[in-house]
Amino acid sequence: MRQGSFKAVFLILLVFTAIFSAFGDEATVNPEAMLLEAFDGSTTHEWVAEGRNRTYEFEWRADASKFATKNDEGNFPRLTYVPSFPQALFGKNPQGLELKSLGIWGKFDRKGYNWIDVYPVPAGGDGTEPFEIPLPGRVQYLDMWVWGSNLNFYIDAYVRDYRGVVHSFRLGDINYTGWRDLRANIPHNIPQSKRILPHYAGLTFVKFRITTQPIERVDNFYIYFDHFKILTDTFESLYDGDELGDPETVQEFWSASSNN
Repeated sequence: MRQGSFKAVFLILLVFTAIFSAFGDEATVNPEAMLLEAFDGSTTHEWVAEGRNRTYEFEWRADASKFATKNDEGNFPRLTYVPSFPQALFGKNPQGLELKSLGIWGKFDRKGYNWIDVYPVPAGGDGTEPFEIPLPGRVQYLDMWVWGSNLNFYIDAYVRDYRGVVHSFRLGDINYTGWRDLRANIPHNIPQSKRILPHYAGLTFVKFRITTQPIERVDNFYIYFDHFKILTDTFESLYDGDELGDPETVQEFWSASSNN
């Protein structure tokens, strides 16, 4: 009986070893917090990921569903940067920092499931072409500070996987007063790796969507965003010939060969 139990445990350990060997990079090895957007008005965004310096030029736009107000004041929603920030994050009087947050001013003509999309576009463009932010590594969660005025609204985040499929998940309800840090785990059904090389298959961030509940007032409201970041694992296992599994390196090799 004891021998049979030992064999069963040994087989289970072999199975788990095989699983972790095949998908070892799925487990968090080197998690790091990465700030994607400080909402300070800058259009240049830089971070280091997968051993490379990344620079992206983008800004923010907003669109709304069909009942968004259009009157003598102009069209809604509107975006602007305001000199305000969550004191819980930066303190009451931070020295030497020009801190801002992104303000959204919304108005709708009737109640219902109205929505406002806040999304990035290429900096300096006409704003008609969207830009999706590459999310480095295998992302565990999204995190953003949001100011609410106790309205019964909620915010969803949208990401795109390597197959082109767009996924949405709830970042949080904003029926509270003042600044609050909202955090959402990336659902496990959203793929961030493949069986074949390269295993890594990163996500891109598409947009935030603010949705109003049908019973809530929508005639005039303000929402503010600050400090959008992720927790991500950028570790990749090394193997003999791993440079040939890196899409950017392979592209460089073949671009060079086509010029010969």
